[in-house]
Amino acid sequence: MSKFVDNGPMLNAYPDSCGGTLGDIVTMLEKDELKDTFSSFYILPSIYNTDLDRGFSVIDYGINEELGSKEDLDRLRALGIDLKLDFILNHASVLSPQFQDLLKNGENSKYADFFINWNKFWEGCGEMTEEGYIQPDEKYIKDMFFRKPGLPILMVRMPDGKEIPYWNTFYQEVQYRRPDAQDIINAVWEFEGECSERLQYMTAERIAKIVCTALDEGKKPEEIDFGKYTKYRLAVLNFLANGRKYLGQMDLNIKSDLVWEHYENTLKALSGYGAAIVRLDAFAYAPKEPGKKNFLNEPDTWDVLEKVRALADKNSLRLLPEIHDSYGAGIYEKVAGKGYMTYDFFLPGLLIYAMEQHSGEFLARWAKELMDKNIRVVNMLGCHDGIPVLDLKGLIPDEEIEQLISTIVGRGGLVKNLHGQKNMYYQVNSTYYSALGADDKKMLFARAVQMFMPGKPQVWYLDLFAGENDYAAVERAGAGGHKEINRTNLSNEDIAEMLKKPVVQKQLDLLRLRNTNPAFGFDANLSLEQDGSALTFTWENNGSKISLKADFATYDYEIIE
Repeated sequence: MSKFVDNGPMLNAYPDSCGGTLGDIVTMLEKDELKDTFSSFYILPSIYNTDLDRGFSVIDYGINEELGSKEDLDRLRALGIDLKLDFILNHASVLSPQFQDLLKNGENSKYADFFINWNKFWEGCGEMTEEGYIQPDEKYIKDMFFRKPGLPILMVRMPDGKEIPYWNTFYQEVQYRRPDAQDIINAVWEFEGECSERLQYMTAERIAKIVCTALDEGKKPEEIDFGKYTKYRLAVLNFLANGRKYLGQMDLNIKSDLVWEHYENTLKALSGYGAAIVRLDAFAYAPKEPGKKNFLNEPDTWDVLEKVRALADKNSLRLLPEIHDSYGAGIYEKVAGKGYMTYDFFLPGLLIYAMEQHSGEFLARWAKELMDKNIRVVNMLGCHDGIPVLDLKGLIPDEEIEQLISTIVGRGGLVKNLHGQKNMYYQVNSTYYSALGADDKKMLFARAVQMFMPGKPQVWYLDLFAGENDYAAVERAGAGGHKEINRTNLSNEDIAEMLKKPVVQKQLDLLRLRNTNPAFGFDANLSLEQDGSALTFTWENNGSKISLKADFATYDYEIIE
């Protein structure tokens, strides 16, 4: 039987976040300073064989040999630490074996229906365009939410030269090889037939320069101006199309039996790694039907989740569907009402708000709702995606959300709205420590309150070590690199120094208390008492009792056992 409580703290990190490999993280957890602090570890998905988005574009679910090994997972088990692992339900990398087979064999591929052929999906629901994809009628897509401008399509070149559009909700990149003069000569020769004359070298050299310059400027092949060499345009475009490479995340066709076979094999593999919880990433995008929402359409989404849960049950896995939506939409309650754990994406912003307002009123109200409705959550302060704020709509007034964002941005955070839409807040990118003004006392206060809130506490490694915003990483990442502000990789030497800090040592003490005190637990009882700016949390379970008195005006706290 575990010596830890059933909802003990969970470390959250990439496998290379602390020291460079998963083995380094396990060595860190084996240190006396971290003894009994964590009962779980959420390893972000770069632990798998992945190519993009720091892990969320999965080629296959094998362990990334550069970052981890089965022996590392065995060492975690020996510490009594189970795992939370990601399962990306909606999509797979273009480098996945299934998509590569499709590229090789076209419509004869075993996996021809593993991904969503856009034109088959929308057949009879729109008009074919000159570019070769169906433009759906407005009535069929008016309720759909596309995460990027335009239609979510990747045009894919088949072996017979056909261009087929496939559904691509998330990232895509198409890369074209830069031709030299010999490539141009051969391309024209092959395209026009061997009876044609060979293109002269200097002409080919000049065409190659035109093409390479245009591609380097970010133009698509069809946008290239060939000038006086226009008669060679089709031959060159054919060369570029045949040699292009893709990066991206292709949506899976959940109507395919092979997709469900893939789901079952994946969950079996995760269970074998030692997972207890499986986070379902992007699950709400998986069910799609013409005329319905492509995000959380009902009842299809719940039907898919039930089928996945049946597979998870066979492997003794608990599902944690990941979804962001406003408090007012009530999706968190609906997910919980169907028997799933859910994320407490409200706590991170709500706690900063409570500290700024010097009042725990809204926080107490939220804690009481979780207990009264028996909503079992994984809560957090920071995470790899920053501090959620969209979720707070309906929980606190909009103008207060605006002020909260301004406060965090004023402390160095970065804001990314959804497609730039006003009042469509998504998250503020910042370490939690920086969002609190890099104040040790506030960080310890926030961690203490998290330990006494309902749920299983998830702890972002960089906040544990009081990490500050990393602007150099943002600059290195370039456009779209805002999230790197909170993803600094720490060396073993960094960690050794940070473990000497009182703010780190005291957080570890709080985690150890939370992990081992029998008063805590999913089925324990929480009572709350407000007295001015002070809020007292009291947990009781099978005769054990522990309290936290937290003053939101002074950021002082006291733990009474």
